[in-house]
Amino acid sequence: MVANTTGGVSFDTDGETELILDSLDEFIEREVEPIVEELGDVYTNPRKGHHENGRWTDEVLEAREEIRRRSAEGGFYAMNLPEAAGGESVSPVTWYRAKKHLAAHGGGLERYVLAGPEGPKPLLLQAKGEQVERYLAPTVRAEKSTAFAQTEPGYGSDSPNMETTAEKNEARSASERSGTAAEKDGDEWVLNGRKQWITNAPYADFVQLFARTTPQEEAGRYGGITCFIVEREEYELGSYNNAVGAEGMQAEIVLDDVRIPEDRVLGEVDEAFYAAMEFLSLGRLELGAEAVGYAEYLLEDAGEYVTEREAFGRTIGNFQQVSTKLARGRAKTYAADAAGLKLAWKMAQDERTVMDASVLKWFATNVLWEVADAAVQVHGANGLAEDHPYMDLVHQARILRIVEGTDEIQLNTIAKTMGIVD
Repeated sequence: MVANTTGGVSFDTDGETELILDSLDEFIEREVEPIVEELGDVYTNPRKGHHENGRWTDEVLEAREEIRRRSAEGGFYAMNLPEAAGGESVSPVTWYRAKKHLAAHGGGLERYVLAGPEGPKPLLLQAKGEQVERYLAPTVRAEKSTAFAQTEPGYGSDSPNMETTAEKNEARSASERSGTAAEKDGDEWVLNGRKQWITNAPYADFVQLFARTTPQEEAGRYGGITCFIVEREEYELGSYNNAVGAEGMQAEIVLDDVRIPEDRVLGEVDEAFYAAMEFLSLGRLELGAEAVGYAEYLLEDAGEYVTEREAFGRTIGNFQQVSTKLARGRAKTYAADAAGLKLAWKMAQDERTVMDASVLKWFATNVLWEVADAAVQVHGANGLAEDHPYMDLVHQARILRIVEGTDEIQLNTIAKTMGIVD
């Protein structure tokens, strides 16, 4: 989606983006497919690709890391970041198209060709001094991976009420009574708390972890929260949160008197939540792109199946109950893609995108859920087989309606922009 010479907007894919998409296909064929083929059912069979506690096997983890490193070397991995940070400064529109294009391959190890939760996000661009070379640069190069640690056992959507603490030793008992969340201890911060459902926590070299540093009654609901860089050996890994479709990807982080030096504050003290809010649209753009790409993959595959599968003397695509399911999915996916392109274009213009991002996140992920269900349905009993690739995408479709803001949060945000609710 680019501006045309008359000042309007074009939905055509520009030449640079076409070249990137073609190069991604070549990269997948040359670099990713041989790795997947070598893994075989170690990757496709969850019983072989995971340990008993859910953790990925070394073979699967190394495959992911190898793909990330090769992609970074090829200039793809973090190409949406500024050139000064090691990226390629591609536009949000190109990044959206690239994310969607990868998802249209079906959601396997290809997803790690472009940076996801394990990779660098704009929040990490706040790195300064030694943080740049120690954390930002190696993550852009895919030599390290990270995680975004905000969600807590009792606080998901209501994350500003987080209970993670960091306190002076002598102030601990008093602060526990008053609800103080974090206080400076000399040139260190002492963190206590638990984070849950943290994607890539089992494998991250460091996490970007949020803690309250000033009580809400002083800083307000969204103020008083600081982001700390916490290295892997400094926190304990709790239980694996093995959500269906995300086995081995998420885990609990346990902080027990973890001392963090002052130079590990990422960004400004008390301002982390505001900084994170600035990048919400990007996360929702990426998930929307993935949802649209997965839906396109399912529709294409299901379309081929119903034009070949026969019942009652003709292909099942000729039955209205079957054709209508896929036609509805195509129409809604088309609309979701248009919403994604508009959001990406507005982001490129630095326009306000709060409502657009919530519309895309809610609509695209619900369209994917409907399309995934329809794809399984037209396959009948075969679609329910555990080893059928559709089942993985059914699970992904359900996950995407939760992460980066639930359906309910998105609809509430839209209602707020309409002035309907406070």
